[in-house]
Amino acid sequence: MPARDFDLFVIGGGSAGVRLGRISAGYGARVGVAEERFWGGTCVNVGCVPKKIMVNASEYSCWAQDAAAFGWDMEVHGHDWLKLAAARDAEVTRLSGIYGKLLAGAGVTSFDARASFIDEHTLDVGGQRVTADRIVIATGGTPHRLDIPGQELAYVSDDLFTLKALPKRALVIGAGYIAVEFATILSGLGSEVELAYRAPQPLRGFDEDIRAAAVEALVAQGMVLSPDVSPVRIGQVENHLMVTLSNSGVREADAVFFCTGRTPNTASLGLDKAGVEMKDGGAVIVDDEHRTSVPHIYAIGDVIDRVNLTPMATAVGHALADTLFGNKPRRASYENVPTAVFMSPPIASVGLTEADAANIGPVDIYATRFTPLRHTITKREGRRTLMKLVVCQRTQKVLGAHMLGEDAAEIMQGVGIVIAMGGTKQDFDRTIGIHPTAAEELVTLRTRTREAGVTSAAAQ
Repeated sequence: MPARDFDLFVIGGGSAGVRLGRISAGYGARVGVAEERFWGGTCVNVGCVPKKIMVNASEYSCWAQDAAAFGWDMEVHGHDWLKLAAARDAEVTRLSGIYGKLLAGAGVTSFDARASFIDEHTLDVGGQRVTADRIVIATGGTPHRLDIPGQELAYVSDDLFTLKALPKRALVIGAGYIAVEFATILSGLGSEVELAYRAPQPLRGFDEDIRAAAVEALVAQGMVLSPDVSPVRIGQVENHLMVTLSNSGVREADAVFFCTGRTPNTASLGLDKAGVEMKDGGAVIVDDEHRTSVPHIYAIGDVIDRVNLTPMATAVGHALADTLFGNKPRRASYENVPTAVFMSPPIASVGLTEADAANIGPVDIYATRFTPLRHTITKREGRRTLMKLVVCQRTQKVLGAHMLGEDAAEIMQGVGIVIAMGGTKQDFDRTIGIHPTAAEELVTLRTRTREAGVTSAAAQ
């Protein structure tokens, strides 16, 4: 049988696909990667990178106001949206170009084209027929648009990065990472923002104390929060939008953003032609080795809808390359994955929430709430820091750490190492703090706040 064109073909040039392709080629594999939209995927182009730049920009409004408390006499003359957009887009272009260079440097054959299955070993890549021994689906996700009348009048999350001007009044629909971060950006840059969501609180899946503190912080910034509602209709009235909500309320807005999650980008890939099975929502079904229902076809990253974070996708791509071509079989762990929400102030978390840990067995909770030194001077509302450790009573291992406060993500990265290593409360206790910092509070928590999970454990 003649050799196929490639040992490995990757559909998708985002974080997962590029890392997989580059490392595999480094092991000597003949690798092809196809990307139909932009190299670097969601994170570089319409996600983590441009979003973080805009979060940074939104913070300067408060900083400029706070400067007076420290003796600075400053005047703010407004914000130049187009100047920010130009700086943001230049950085995105630079990073996206790096991804292409990395692949070329590794000897990967790149295709600026859409790829879809013809059969289980054959792809149509921009009209070209390509065969491969192994194929990996790494096509990420696409923004979800609510199916309501007038949906076409709303923006999805990707659209924030192509807006020509800041909307005066913005209605953000959703309660997850994207919704909360976008609300923060728009509010910080000067929009009047309402955040509407169908749940009682935003940020489902995060620790309940963190969720409550997030609500407090968002309200303190001047946002209007509308829980337990969903939009049912959007209409155009002259030069603004009218949004009807499920509670019969009506809102006027200059822009409506659907930030209601992302769905796996599997439409039109022809997965049925290859026999690849999917869940009802479009996510590709994989086993612990990331094999699909067809053993030589794999899927990684957001397209499997497991832990939809860029570093997770990158880690899985690298592990799969080591396994398939590096003679170093291994798995990237989906446990104890640190994550952050870049609202203002930010949230960061690693490990189990109090509720999840309590379902397993008795835990001790150590928590503190305080005003960081900076804001004892500024007196700014909504800037209190929350820190929390969830500790197993039996082993004293720290099962989870959660924080809302300035520099939360920077602090939690180091804590993630400790938790991944199985660190105990005593390891935290004997660590000397850096003073004066907010971070030192994590190693000076001596008094247990409460117990959790005791009753449920006794009942088992």
